[in-house]
Amino acid sequence: MPSQRILFISNGHGEDNHTSHVIQTLRQLCPSLEMAAMPIVGEGKAYRSLNIPIIGPTQTMPSGGFFYMKRLYLLKDFQSGLIGLTWRQLQAVLQYAPDCDLIMATGDFISQTFAYLTKRPFVSFISCLSALYEGRLRLNPLLWHDLNSSRCLAVFTRDPYTASDLQRQGLAKAKFGGIPALDRLVPTGKNLHLIPDVPAIALLPGSRMPEAARNFCLQLQLVREIAKVASGQKLQFYAALVPNLMSELDDIAKSQGWQHEQGILTYCATGSSPVEVRCYSDAFNDIVFYSTLILGMAGLAVDLAVASGKPVIQIPGEGPQFTYQFAEAQTRLLGINAQTIGTKPATPEILQQAARRVIETVQDSDYLAKCKENGPERFGPPGASERIARFLLTYLGEIK
Repeated sequence: MPSQRILFISNGHGEDNHTSHVIQTLRQLCPSLEMAAMPIVGEGKAYRSLNIPIIGPTQTMPSGGFFYMKRLYLLKDFQSGLIGLTWRQLQAVLQYAPDCDLIMATGDFISQTFAYLTKRPFVSFISCLSALYEGRLRLNPLLWHDLNSSRCLAVFTRDPYTASDLQRQGLAKAKFGGIPALDRLVPTGKNLHLIPDVPAIALLPGSRMPEAARNFCLQLQLVREIAKVASGQKLQFYAALVPNLMSELDDIAKSQGWQHEQGILTYCATGSSPVEVRCYSDAFNDIVFYSTLILGMAGLAVDLAVASGKPVIQIPGEGPQFTYQFAEAQTRLLGINAQTIGTKPATPEILQQAARRVIETVQDSDYLAKCKENGPERFGPPGASERIARFLLTYLGEIK
């Protein structure tokens, strides 16, 4: 019997990441399955790292997919050929889809419409949409039409509340999926040189360069402020960085007045003890798992930290992704676990305010206990990649 074939369509880096975890689970459950992908935003690194064939053209746009934050970014994307690229990607999908047994679309309107236009059965994962932002998910009428079509077999959501909300609105096929990356958020045994009984603060500046580098510089300034106001409170700092950012540590240290040696940044202020930030490009799981509090300027990475019960303090940056608008929306999504300090790109005053809040937070055991409950409740239990993979394989008749 010829092997079955699935095409994955996703529009966003987080969406590629979610899908890559479903793909890994599918490979474990059904190694004979043929899989290909069409990432609509960026280069599709998450697929390339798994050697999944990419069926059409890819290109990184100036906005990185975050043009809804500022109209200007959309204009820059248009100038860089966004419309032509999207058209060529759609043609590639329509050419490839007739040989597919099933399509899975992860993301919002664009990826779901691509899937709908293939005229093939598809499974939708609206990973970037949530009713938690406003209490009710208002779907664009065209997206509602795509999801309501008989070819759409199921609509997976990232949190239980959104699944219930869509069912109340009449979309009976809505199901709780979850965050697939959460399934692999287990410590790997990396030696972080942790000091026992000292609160650990994680720095998550995001993964898109050059924004991640700008965010990290802001976070280092914040660490200096925290050290100033700590008044006897011992703390330890760890940064989870992408490899591209690790390679810029020398330049970043020079620009911010820190010393850098083998992934350890040190700041020595006159008359006070030195502050250290240990940086890793391969210890995200361990850093999040062992941290007491997160300094977050990221999307999915922060969601994962909150889903595992951690409190997050956010300071807005310059963007294109991590602006005040994004941070404020994250606060609504994440509930009590997230605190956003300041309403514009962080100034010295905002950094001082955030530093004081960090010290208050690590000392507030009642609040920390509430965060441990709230995060997992909002995002639901792990197991998303298995739930979604088993649904796909059941439809294909690969598992009963």
